[in-house]
Amino acid sequence: MPTEELARWNAQEAIAESMIPIIGTLHRSKNVTILLHSRSLVNKSVISILRTHRFARQISGEELSVDETFPFLQALADLDLRPSKIDLALLVMAYHSDDRGLSVPEFTAEQLDEVTGVDPDQPLSGPRDVVLYGFGRIGRLVARLLIEKSGSGGGLNLRAVVVRKGGEGDLAKRASLLRRDSVHGQFNGTIKIDAENNSLIANGNVIKFIYSNDPSEVDYTEHGIADAILIDNTGKWRDRDGLSVHLRPGIAKVLLTAPGKGDVPNIVHGVNHLTQSPDEQIFSCASCTTNAIVPPLKALDDAFGIVRGHVETVHSFTNDQNLLDNFHNADRRGRSAPFNLVLTETGAASAVAKALPELKAKITGNSIRVPTPDVSVAILNLQLKRESTKGEVLDSLRLASLTGPLSRNLDYTAATDAVSSDFIGSRAACIVDANAAIIDGDTAIVYVWYDNEFGYSSQVVRTVQYLSGIEYPTYPAVVSKK
Repeated sequence: MPTEELARWNAQEAIAESMIPIIGTLHRSKNVTILLHSRSLVNKSVISILRTHRFARQISGEELSVDETFPFLQALADLDLRPSKIDLALLVMAYHSDDRGLSVPEFTAEQLDEVTGVDPDQPLSGPRDVVLYGFGRIGRLVARLLIEKSGSGGGLNLRAVVVRKGGEGDLAKRASLLRRDSVHGQFNGTIKIDAENNSLIANGNVIKFIYSNDPSEVDYTEHGIADAILIDNTGKWRDRDGLSVHLRPGIAKVLLTAPGKGDVPNIVHGVNHLTQSPDEQIFSCASCTTNAIVPPLKALDDAFGIVRGHVETVHSFTNDQNLLDNFHNADRRGRSAPFNLVLTETGAASAVAKALPELKAKITGNSIRVPTPDVSVAILNLQLKRESTKGEVLDSLRLASLTGPLSRNLDYTAATDAVSSDFIGSRAACIVDANAAIIDGDTAIVYVWYDNEFGYSSQVVRTVQYLSGIEYPTYPAVVSKK
């Protein structure tokens, strides 16, 4: 009956409303982030929380209900939790597979015993200062994410942005670009301009704007910045010598948001970030496409083995292309981006070897730039080491998206009507499109979507969290089944 459906919806809204203050309190007072299938519920609206629960059916095959997750959230509120990430979906799944008859509070306390109470052997890390060098597409999205994650103040702390002076009214224009975005919408919060101190105050975060044309001229300690991680999103310097110029007073590590050259380590979070030396000072987050293709390649190589492959990316246009035909160092990229499909090269395939050296398969790649402003798709045409079925391949990728080291990076959708705009704002490195996959014997053709701006920026922030020592593990721990 229609009235029954409406009553059910209203009841679900009421529960979601009750979840919001608990999620917020855990985040701000304890630095605990509540997830649902790796999606953060922090600062989300009632509708967003309900939508995220419903989206679970695309991943696990069954819709989650707030009726199921709310009791676990209430149990979490009663625990003395240390900073961590807690996935309500994993808690519910683990509880349903347990046959001991424990109550929800008893089971939750047992599952989270490892992060409950004070641990004298693991002093809390943070806060950690972060500096953005450059304030373009990636820089502003990284800023949004850092501000959103500031929480209790014990995590990453965006202290400053270094840019070249853009003329009169520069700070106001920077604020406007942060506040409004044609692709990603309005900034979620408030931004105030403090012209006297050359600062923006975004959701209580004071961000100093430092004007400089030369990184070697900046002394960050003059601004109270110490032991910071600097994120270079200009792409101007890409080798060790060039990036080393950023290692100034106040800066401890440098992270490049472009493929690094030479011996600069290229990190794809979820795949090789744990292998990085803590003594290293200079890193690269590789490219958006590398971050999109390496997680599924890793998952498929682990499960089936890969003999060889070709990656074709259908990529939204970027600022590197011209709006209208004009001179460009790369011939095709000089042609009008909004009017053409533009064939171009990609270094993502060759970069796979740096991020995933254990993959011995030869991977080639190419790219087509298309007239959309954001979201791209990579087509992985792979020869596997053994024959398989579509169901077996997709089950393997779906499981990798739910549990294990790739669950924060690899997403999965079974939607039959998905198109590129559906993935604007996705925080995953990539999203496997189950219905587009073609499996024939030892040939697997897998389509993965990725928000080449926001998804990549999320990967950058995850990497910074790890390098800073404040990337908290997700609980409860679930071991992937082979």
